[in-house]
Amino acid sequence: MSHPTAPPSAAAFSQRVRTSARQLAELGEDAISGLIDLTSLRLVRFATTLTRNQHDAEDAVQATLVKIAAHPGRLHQCTDPWAYLLRMVRNESLVILRRRPRWNLIGDLCDLLTRCRVDELEREESYRAIWKALRTLPTEQSEVVVLKIWEEMTFADIAGVLEISPSTAASRYRYAIAKLNGQLREQIAPSSSEDLQHHV
Repeated sequence: MSHPTAPPSAAAFSQRVRTSARQLAELGEDAISGLIDLTSLRLVRFATTLTRNQHDAEDAVQATLVKIAAHPGRLHQCTDPWAYLLRMVRNESLVILRRRPRWNLIGDLCDLLTRCRVDELEREESYRAIWKALRTLPTEQSEVVVLKIWEEMTFADIAGVLEISPSTAASRYRYAIAKLNGQLREQIAPSSSEDLQHHV
């Protein structure tokens, strides 16, 4: 029986992005596909905390990658290419939000879950409940949760991406987790609320 491959650690993933950025700088636009394959799903997941629907999140990621492709050396020059990509996607997401009619802000974070791999299907209900609860949080809290839990960033790293202080990032995270745990206890089995703390 095959077992699912564990996702790379935050440091390992960041190094892979750095390597991809170097290849992009050396080979130019032809190497953009490697960066897309490596980062797109994670970037869309983060963007969705802002846009609240996957379609706009994908637009934000696409706009970011188009800009990177137009200036292949830019990413390689950054101290932390992954954090730089996250900041770019966040900015593009905010641009989309400013352009969008207010009534259209209601979206569904759960649509991210339609791409579950076969080995993740048994956890889909937990995913859905967690993302549904996450959607009820203020954006400033939900984006911290995604960066902390799914991207395994430190509060200092999160502060750099969101341009806030580490203490503010930590405070938003604590408030968010308290709210989420309360909601998840009401919605799903206790084991699912534990998933939130264990990098679902």
